[in-house]
Amino acid sequence: MAGIDDELPKYRQISAHLRELIERGELAPGAEVPSERELAAQWKVARPTAAKALNTLRQQGIVRSRRGAGTYVTDRPALMRENAPRYGTPSEDDSVTVLEAAVVTAPQEVADELGPSCVRAVLRKELSINAYGALTLTTSWYPHEFAESTPRLLTRERLPGRALRYLECDIGRGTAVVRERIGARLATADERRHLALPSPAAVLVVHRTCLDADGRALEFSAAVHPPGRWILQRDYSTSSAADFRR
Repeated sequence: MAGIDDELPKYRQISAHLRELIERGELAPGAEVPSERELAAQWKVARPTAAKALNTLRQQGIVRSRRGAGTYVTDRPALMRENAPRYGTPSEDDSVTVLEAAVVTAPQEVADELGPSCVRAVLRKELSINAYGALTLTTSWYPHEFAESTPRLLTRERLPGRALRYLECDIGRGTAVVRERIGARLATADERRHLALPSPAAVLVVHRTCLDADGRALEFSAAVHPPGRWILQRDYSTSSAADFRR
């Protein structure tokens, strides 16, 4: 239970903890999760609170219930954390500085991703440094409607489990689909300053849009990576591989 934000309601603390166990593989697909009675005893809460925690995970598609047989991790949980950060999204071990957090007018590119009604958006800009000293500048945008329901998005503190995880836990909706686009361009003056790059300098930019099960955008982000760093690596087999071994 370490690391769970004590300011969240208890049922969200419980659902976030179970979700963390699932994402780390400690509760594998098909595994039974603790029952309402077990959760109530473990967390010292009433059974309706434990039931609400499990229902939150059911709504997110992470667990399913079998009548009279308990609650189990789905075979393919809606949120696959190993996919979302594969292009270098900062991990829990990285050093992160929040450079900016504010409600601003949404640029057209952001409005296109967050939805046609998005005129204003919550912006968070973070500079992260991993264990090897590699820098990443990430600007994330969230629908303006979350400014009141998740006010800590507007603070310059590092949020528990990172901003998207905090948002998902707080609103009770999880990411079901991650859409990513990768491109290269010249760094802006602001990016060169934060990433300590010369002028001109090329950077790799990863755009990520996180959608819930209903196709509603939860987050749009742009992660800027300096040159000289591997971002994408895939190993895979092809159906024609056998032809070359003959």
